[in-house]
Amino acid sequence: MATQICLVRHGETEWSLSGQHTGRTDLPLTERGEQRARNLGPVLQKMSSTHVLTSPLQRARRTCELAGLGAMAKVEPNLREWDYGDFEGRTTADIHSQRPGWNLYRDGCPGGESPEQVSRRADEIAAYLRTLQGIIAIFSHGQFLRALAVRWIGLAIGEGRHLTLDTASLSVLGYEHTNDPAILLWNAVSNDVFDLVPHQS
Repeated sequence: MATQICLVRHGETEWSLSGQHTGRTDLPLTERGEQRARNLGPVLQKMSSTHVLTSPLQRARRTCELAGLGAMAKVEPNLREWDYGDFEGRTTADIHSQRPGWNLYRDGCPGGESPEQVSRRADEIAAYLRTLQGIIAIFSHGQFLRALAVRWIGLAIGEGRHLTLDTASLSVLGYEHTNDPAILLWNAVSNDVFDLVPHQS
């Protein structure tokens, strides 16, 4: 049984900075995104991961490399971001001007994935993770990691709308009392992450 599952959202891209929905579009990290990915390295390396999985998209793979875990990484297609279909590249405000009240976790995306489809992907990943042992590092995307977290603890995917996840952030899934799935840490960034690194005596 996995003891901890470290979820890492990729570093900043131009579209994450502008608030544009980025699913299939394979954007590189910004310069700041690369630096913040490097900043994750010390804490992730101290966790001594036994398995490293990454989305096939370059923003996740590059974050993994810059954090120092690229040599261990296995590409997992199911870790790709939500397919936004017709809403790819659009901001939430722009979408709401056409479809007031639209919510990704309830409505999905025309021409893309429904919440039920993403929930099934998250369940497949969660089932696979339960077959692994040790500490697992996962490099993926904001919406998919939110979906994975709520499905890990047995909630409906719609509950993912209540979570936020910053770029280059670290979250940790695991167990309470050895067998109850739990969220152990959520959305630690910058100084929060540095505080997790054991201080040298």
